[in-house]
Amino acid sequence: MFDPLKTKMKVLFYVALAFLVGVGVASGMGWTQDAAATPAISVAPQVPVEAVQPARDLSESFVRVAEVVTPAVVSITTRRVARATAGDPFRNWFGTPDPEPRGGSGSGFLVSSDGYILTNNHVVEDADAITVQLEDRRSFEATLVGGDPTTDVAVIRVEGSDLPTLSLGDSDGVRVGEWVLAVGNPGFRSAGGPTSFNHTVTAGIVSFKGRPLGIIGNELRNDPESEAAAQYAIEDFIQTDAVINPGNSGGPMVNLEGQVIGINSAIASQSGYYQGYGFAIPISLARRVMEDLIEYRAVRRAFLGVQIGPVGPEDAEVYRLPEVSGALVQDITEGTAAEDAGLQPQDVIVAIDGDPVDYSNQLQQLVARKRPGDRVRIAYYRDGERQETDVRLGESPLNEAAAAAAPERTTRAEERLGIEVVDNSPELARRYQFRIDEGVLISGVTRMGPADRRGVRAGDLRVGNNPRQVESADEVTELLAEVEPGEIVTLVLANPVTGRQRFTNIRMPE
Repeated sequence: MFDPLKTKMKVLFYVALAFLVGVGVASGMGWTQDAAATPAISVAPQVPVEAVQPARDLSESFVRVAEVVTPAVVSITTRRVARATAGDPFRNWFGTPDPEPRGGSGSGFLVSSDGYILTNNHVVEDADAITVQLEDRRSFEATLVGGDPTTDVAVIRVEGSDLPTLSLGDSDGVRVGEWVLAVGNPGFRSAGGPTSFNHTVTAGIVSFKGRPLGIIGNELRNDPESEAAAQYAIEDFIQTDAVINPGNSGGPMVNLEGQVIGINSAIASQSGYYQGYGFAIPISLARRVMEDLIEYRAVRRAFLGVQIGPVGPEDAEVYRLPEVSGALVQDITEGTAAEDAGLQPQDVIVAIDGDPVDYSNQLQQLVARKRPGDRVRIAYYRDGERQETDVRLGESPLNEAAAAAAPERTTRAEERLGIEVVDNSPELARRYQFRIDEGVLISGVTRMGPADRRGVRAGDLRVGNNPRQVESADEVTELLAEVEPGEIVTLVLANPVTGRQRFTNIRMPE
């Protein structure tokens, strides 16, 4: 007997069986992917949040400091004009280029909203042009306010208002082991050329305070013009393991409150790149130097008049010191504050105005932070007894020595424009097949100088300084000498072969 229900059940059974077999085959061959078969990926914390909260708080502190600090950190590029060499005046035009102008780069940071910037002296020293770029990519031409090679501190300035600034902290209160951040613009040379990683932030701890390296004094001694100033070099570096590389020089080292406690200055490395040790100039010293540079355009260094050395365990035993610290007086300079105060060789100075002197470099820094004429109280040990004396500090002959050693340097107006000129003549016209045998020939152009940026090339013939015609190189010098910085010079140029003229407008730099 035919049973419709039984027949339907059989059909449904075989259909279901076929479906299951098909799904199994397809799954085995990778034709299907059931969402339920997708492996579960966990995003839940593997460590309890409360266990890592201190690290999260520290990380958040780094983020906030970086956000506050980086807008006021600047990238500095410098150009030093390559001077002309003797020989064919048309070396550029006929394929033999002038020596490349020396360029450099570094970092700095704004300390006032009207454009004062702290940096390293070695970043901007002898620069003919200084360009500053902010994090927001605004670019400014900067002028040198002043530099002090004995501390490697310099101040430059850009014209601006409402600029972002950093707060200056107290480097004296910095402790070994304290977290710090170093900010700057490290650069590297690769096969593709120089590369700069602007506004890089690295973190580390203070590894040591008062580290002398000898690099500033050695640099000064190796330069005949600065040799006399080497004896006034001050090195009292803050050492850190925060990554510092070339290009970071002049950038700020800041604490977790975002205050500057040092100026990134040097690394200890055989390769020239970071190997675990970085050094910064204490901001308490740099601030004092900055104030003098802004006010006087030079450093007025307070002077005690002692030659000093470190104190070792044997010294502490001989001079019956309570601990191995202080600055051992080796000699007294005649007619100085030290002689007036009655200090003697073999005295051990241990404090200035209550600030402890733990090592000899610290005494240099404490005195350098005073002004000439300041009265200070010096604590020292003599024959095992602690004594104190008041002394009025003198002024070091640092600036006199620098002025005597450094010859006066003048820059002609055409050098500021970045051009060299010679008189054209019938002889030169015959030699180079010129159509024109008069006027003034531009014999060299400084790469990246104002003239180069406006398209002036070696071999151009200068026939006028609009609206006036020029006939000799001496006349060009006289005319350009009358042009004030910031004024625009209109050059009338001609191609000496075709005779075609063109006009070029150039703003006279500082």
